[in-house]
Amino acid sequence: MEKLAETLERISAKKAQLDAAQPLSPSVVNRLHEQLDVEWTYHSNAIEGNTLTLRETQLVLQHGLTVNGKPLREHLEAINHQHAIHFVEKLAHQDEPVTEHTIRSIHALVLRTIDDEAAGSYRRVQVYITGSEYKPPEPIVVPGAMGDLNAWLNSHEAGALHPVERAAVAHFRLVHIHPFTDGNGRTARLLMNLLLMRAGYPPAVIRVEDRLAYYDALDTAHEGNVEPLVTLVAEAVERSLDVWLASAEERDE
Repeated sequence: MEKLAETLERISAKKAQLDAAQPLSPSVVNRLHEQLDVEWTYHSNAIEGNTLTLRETQLVLQHGLTVNGKPLREHLEAINHQHAIHFVEKLAHQDEPVTEHTIRSIHALVLRTIDDEAAGSYRRVQVYITGSEYKPPEPIVVPGAMGDLNAWLNSHEAGALHPVERAAVAHFRLVHIHPFTDGNGRTARLLMNLLLMRAGYPPAVIRVEDRLAYYDALDTAHEGNVEPLVTLVAEAVERSLDVWLASAEERDE
C-alpha cells in the first residue's frame, strides 16, 4: 500500500499543475461549481441517511422542484447544504481566521428551518454516534473543547501540516467533539473543505459508497490513529484535482 507521504507529494504536484493552468475559463469554472454543488450535497447528505438520489438532488437545487414521496426535511437538507457551500466558498476567499464562530455559522445554515433552536448552538445533552463505540464528551465540556479546536486551527502546529492533513484532522477533531445535536458530519466536511479551498485545493467529496470505510477511519481516529482518515480524504482530494485538471484542458476550446 502506498505511503501517505507519497500520496500527499503526488497531490502537491497535481495542485502545482492546476495552479499553472490558471485561470480556467469562466464557463468551465461555472460548470465545475454547478457539478460540485450537486455532488457534494448529494454525497454529504446521503452519508447521513438522506434518500434523495443524485438526480433528485440536482432537480431540487437547480430547478427548485419537489420530489414526490420524499420528506420536506430531505429537500431542506439539500437546499441548506447548497447555501452552506456558497457560504464557505465566500469565506475561502477572505483572510479572516477560521474560528469557532465560523463553525457555528456553517452549522446554523445546515440546520436552518429544520431545527432553528439547535442551529448554530452547542448541544446541552449527551449524544451517541450510531454504529460507533466512541462516546462523545459530556455537553459541559463542549465549549472548552471547541475553544481548544479554535486555538489549534490557528496554531503553528496546524499550519505546519500538509493542507490535506490539516483539513482532515480539523474534520476529525470536530467530529470527535460532536458539539451539535445533529449536523456534525456535514459541518465537519464543510469545515474540511473550507480549509482545503483556503489552501488553493478543490473541495474533497467523500462518497456515500465509501461510507463504511469513512466510518471505520473515523473510529480508528477516535482510537488515536488519524492516518486512515487522512488517506481517505487525500484520495477524495486527488479525485477532485483530476476532474479540475481534465477541465483545465478545455480552457481554449
